[in-house]
Amino acid sequence: MATPHSLLASLLLLAALLLALPPPSLQLRIAAADLAALLAVKNSLTDLPGAAFFSSWDFAAPDSCSSFAGVTCSPSGRVTALSLGSGGLSGSPGLAGSLSPSLARLTELTQLILSPGIVTGPIPPQLGRLPGLRVLSLTNNRLTGPIPASLAALPGLHTLDLSYNQLAGTIPPGLPAVPGLKVLILASNRLFGRVPPVSARVLHLDLRKNRLFGPVPPLPPTLRYLSFCGNAMWGPLNGLASLSELVYLDLSMNRFGGPIPPSLFFTPTLQSMLLQRNNLSGGVPASAGSSATSYGPGSIVDLSHNALTGELSTALVGVESLYLNNNRLTGSVPEEYAKSVFQGRTRTLYLQHNYISGFPWDRRMAVPDTTAVCLSYNCMVPPVGLEGCPASAGSQLSRPASQCSAFRGGGESPRD
Repeated sequence: MATPHSLLASLLLLAALLLALPPPSLQLRIAAADLAALLAVKNSLTDLPGAAFFSSWDFAAPDSCSSFAGVTCSPSGRVTALSLGSGGLSGSPGLAGSLSPSLARLTELTQLILSPGIVTGPIPPQLGRLPGLRVLSLTNNRLTGPIPASLAALPGLHTLDLSYNQLAGTIPPGLPAVPGLKVLILASNRLFGRVPPVSARVLHLDLRKNRLFGPVPPLPPTLRYLSFCGNAMWGPLNGLASLSELVYLDLSMNRFGGPIPPSLFFTPTLQSMLLQRNNLSGGVPASAGSSATSYGPGSIVDLSHNALTGELSTALVGVESLYLNNNRLTGSVPEEYAKSVFQGRTRTLYLQHNYISGFPWDRRMAVPDTTAVCLSYNCMVPPVGLEGCPASAGSQLSRPASQCSAFRGGGESPRD
């Protein structure tokens, strides 16, 4: 009869043997059809010098589901996720070659990710046949040709990132309107034409640095990140008035005109508003008291290089980096801005190249070392100690008096 001691020893030995065996999932072999598709994928791509992504792809291995870098399988051995190029290693040089249409034979694929490299050629339109694809990220390569219209037929697409390639043509009309799409990033390509209507569920839309033109399309009110920076878009910004959940907005370096919707200045979530280098007019609306935006550390508002007029209100007090230079602002700056600088809340305040006539600065107040204030080329002489200007501001401290009087229609002369 076994003693308790010998029984315990037997149980411990059995536990040790069980722990020594790899779990069944780790011994799983990729299904034959998917293995053939992966072989075609491997034959169309190659490791760049210094990379060894494909070194683990042994097609004779009995446990290919666990041994193939970048491959995730279902319990039945079907490939559900494929991350090409890094194998989880940061700093990998990536891959060269082209994307094989055989990727579409991985019919249970939910994620397809291509790490940065120099992969060229088109995006296979056959990818539109993957019914379960939720994430498609092919960023930072040299892909060319159009965005396949077939991608708009992916019913479960959640994230599409094709940024930093050389894609050309227009954005397929139905693509931004895919019902479940949440993230669409097509930045830094060669896309042109108008932006199609956007799905009501999109939260992140980044189309910066393309050749897009036309007005702002209809946008969902729940949008949190929006960038059309560096295109040739025009028209008013009225459509932004309903975007009450924006956190990041960048429409800089376009041709937008008209006033800035007042609601943007008082959107509680908005921490980055970049509208510089457009043709915007009107002014900064008066602060709405408790409904004003609560700007925090890291906040930035850049309205520079526009045609804003009128006196500066207190709506932007507390912005950490505030750029209002190269506009047509007049009057005296509210004292709240000086206090914000002195307290270290505002670290950059650029007001140069306007028609401002006064800045309420107490000479006993010391500018923090980390702060830059620029008031040059206004209708005043900047107070001593506030000369933290960039080289682009020029060396002239004040505007000629003739410019100031002409701009004000012959009104009061500029104050020192």
